[in-house]
Amino acid sequence: MRIPILKLRQYLLISVQVELDDQTALQFQEDLLNKIHSEGSLGVVIDLTSVDMIDSFIAKVLGDVVDMSNLMGAKVVLTGIQPAVAITLIDMGITLNEVQTALDLEQGLEKLQQELEG
Repeated sequence: MRIPILKLRQYLLISVQVELDDQTALQFQEDLLNKIHSEGSLGVVIDLTSVDMIDSFIAKVLGDVVDMSNLMGAKVVLTGIQPAVAITLIDMGITLNEVQTALDLEQGLEKLQQELEG
């Protein structure tokens, strides 16, 4: 199953509404990077509100997605991170130091706009 990636001006918006398995996560990574490239996107908001838990592989893929997006010139804001997801990311050593976070998609978009305009 593919995760929809929406375009809003120069941003990409993703709301993960499916259970993340290895194949879905890898497909999402490829789709997002291709979309950043084809659209010339400056920023990405990834909403994880519906994601209750992730395993170590998904945590690594998520960290890789953030790093790869940044390498391609797109700032990433993660929103709606659940406690279990945050714990897994930290336990895996995935720090995401340069990544902005927000409570929801709307606040994430505001943070992204502030970061890119400021």
